[in-house]
Amino acid sequence: MKLENKVAVITGAGSGIGRATALKFAREGARVIVAEYNEETGKETEDLVRNEGGEALFVRTDVAVFEEVEAAVERAVSEYGSLDVMFNNAGTGHYAPLLEHEPGDYDRVVKVNQYGVYYGILAAGRKMRDLGVAGGVIVNTASVFSFLASPGVIGYGAAKGAVKMMTQAAALELAPFGIRVIAVAPGSVNTPIIQGYKDAGLEELMAQAQMRRRMQEPEEIANAVALLVTEEAGAINGSVVMTDDGYAEFK
Repeated sequence: MKLENKVAVITGAGSGIGRATALKFAREGARVIVAEYNEETGKETEDLVRNEGGEALFVRTDVAVFEEVEAAVERAVSEYGSLDVMFNNAGTGHYAPLLEHEPGDYDRVVKVNQYGVYYGILAAGRKMRDLGVAGGVIVNTASVFSFLASPGVIGYGAAKGAVKMMTQAAALELAPFGIRVIAVAPGSVNTPIIQGYKDAGLEELMAQAQMRRRMQEPEEIANAVALLVTEEAGAINGSVVMTDDGYAEFK
């Protein structure tokens, strides 16, 4: 098992990519902190991991609040003794034409998708440094919308663009401590965030923008993340890895 004895915090682990990654990490031997805002879905992920014989602990976490992200990191250390991987994955979306966006909608999307990643980088980076973790890895969920404009998601695109730059900047600053920082950029993934596009009748259009002409599944992104946090991927640092099934190329 490639992640045996590793300790990981995964935000947004109650559904979608986060849940799939929690299960994948546990199957590879990691002990997982399920950092999730929704108590019901967070506990479901915890149970799913444990039912497979893995180790997981749900910690209710609002990534828009730094103290709660920091508490999830501290819980990883108090329960499992270390912090090897931080996956800043929690996200939210709001689909509406630009002139119908409300400031509050924009604020919440940016607070979760941008600030939540920053808080995770800061909390995990400090803890890994203080513990002297050898080969710590921080992974952020970016998006094809870190690079491409799309109608109806101005806040989401702005936040994901910031994730790209934060990944590069953090990789530069944390390299002296032996900490890698990377991001994955999925395309159209079958998760709750995509619901706005479905409601707008754009699901088929988004699926057709990918090489296999279908939506990606969360497990496909989880597999990529699990590979990137291993020692075999040690040469990858500061990169935003396209995990979009060619979406950016077709777009």
